[in-house]
Amino acid sequence: MMTKLEKLLEHADAVLTRLEAVLPTAQGIAPIDWDTPSAAYRWRRKNGVGTLKAIAHISPVAMTDLFFLDRQKALLEQNTQQFIEGKPANNVLMTGARGTGKSSLVRACLNRFADQGLRLIEVDKNDLMDLDDISDLVASRPEKFILYCDDLSFDEGDSSYKTLKAALDGSLSAQPDNVLIYATSNRRHLLEEKQSDNAGYHLDDNGDLHPGETSDEKISLSDRFGLWLSFYSYSQDEYLAICNHWLKSLGCSDALIEQSRTEALQWALQRGSRTGRTAYQFARDYAGRHL
Repeated sequence: MMTKLEKLLEHADAVLTRLEAVLPTAQGIAPIDWDTPSAAYRWRRKNGVGTLKAIAHISPVAMTDLFFLDRQKALLEQNTQQFIEGKPANNVLMTGARGTGKSSLVRACLNRFADQGLRLIEVDKNDLMDLDDISDLVASRPEKFILYCDDLSFDEGDSSYKTLKAALDGSLSAQPDNVLIYATSNRRHLLEEKQSDNAGYHLDDNGDLHPGETSDEKISLSDRFGLWLSFYSYSQDEYLAICNHWLKSLGCSDALIEQSRTEALQWALQRGSRTGRTAYQFARDYAGRHL
């Protein structure tokens, strides 16, 4: 029969076992399985422990699936090619309306250069504080890594952007040669802007307009990306051309594609946007109903 002391020790041991499951480890980073082949990873932190998880199924989107983005494709492809070849290259900020191809272009770029050693690590905005840890983790690897932040923006009072500023340019430690940061956002300036910020602008003695401290702080984050790419909504003809491309790729006949025009326009009107995403969603719906 157990004594009171033995029962107390057993209970304490059970409590400690449960605590170990939720408390962060001393190292803070779980071992990475580099032997599992993958071109893309997600950075996740759970119970204080960060890890890279391989993405088994990567979107197969190709550069040829993206239309009316010739300038953006050319610039991003050239920048990434320089990066792959070990030449100087820039961190990239892609901004524009939702569904205009920003994220798709990043995925297409990965598929274009994956066989040349390009790897992508998806980092959530809430994990930006780990950028230095991720960079240190991959700095000695032979591959080239893009740290990818999707749909990036910061609300009033959110100070996590300072970590990104330091990672881009400003930290005492230099960014590893095999790491770049690619980010997408619906905002040109990543921090929330207010009308009152305009009160800080002033004219100098030469008549030049200068932002105040608040506005300058909000602009400075975007300025640290060396390459800016802007994306825009499509015209009606461009939208219909993208719809036709996806309908054809899903197996629709020319006759079905011709009949889809009115429904495609109604679909865009209901969504309030003519974008590549809207066109792809319509094509999947239409093909699913008619094939």
